[in-house]
Amino acid sequence: MTAGVDTPDRRGRTGLDRHGRDLNGNARVRIRDVELLSSDWYVLRETTFDYRHADGRWSREQRETYDRGDGATLLLYNEHRRTVLLTRQFRLPAYVNGHPDGMLLETAAGLLDDDDPETAVRREAAEETGHAIGAVRHVFDVYMSPGSVTERLHFFAAPYEDALDDRPHGNAAEGEDITTVELPFAEALAMIRTGAIADAKTVMLLQWAALEGPFAA
Repeated sequence: MTAGVDTPDRRGRTGLDRHGRDLNGNARVRIRDVELLSSDWYVLRETTFDYRHADGRWSREQRETYDRGDGATLLLYNEHRRTVLLTRQFRLPAYVNGHPDGMLLETAAGLLDDDDPETAVRREAAEETGHAIGAVRHVFDVYMSPGSVTERLHFFAAPYEDALDDRPHGNAAEGEDITTVELPFAEALAMIRTGAIADAKTVMLLQWAALEGPFAA
């Protein structure tokens, strides 16, 4: 008996090895097997499939996919003051892969869980910044690391007016310790060039804001 397959894992899930077995949208791909490797919190699978190459040749391939669910992220901006509101928190994966202290500047973000993207991004903005936001603008949806991670991230932007809330934020039960950082937009863009802002979703939203968003010329 395997947790997550025959018996519930610690999140109560079973049948996790069946995900993706019935895909039929691409005639060049034939799913042969899906094996559950881990379901400690998120889900790691190994999928075996046949793939028909452009020259007609078929090959047997195996790929691991990491399924952490889809997410949503939000750029908070003040057009009048020309500022953006970001978060700062510790990220262990960045720390072990060369970031000096693992404290990343980011746009507010989180997993959808059982919510739709807009509901989720409102929840995360309140949880991580203390701000209840008004109207939001959907910007785009992106697969962030399609070679191995299934996550699709939904990008939003919204104005903020309130003063900076410098209290710690985040979900304490999940070990989050998040502070907010208000920056002039021009300074935030310059921090991309220097590497002081190195989070992909944040870079993408800042560049969107400069090219066609609230700070477009």
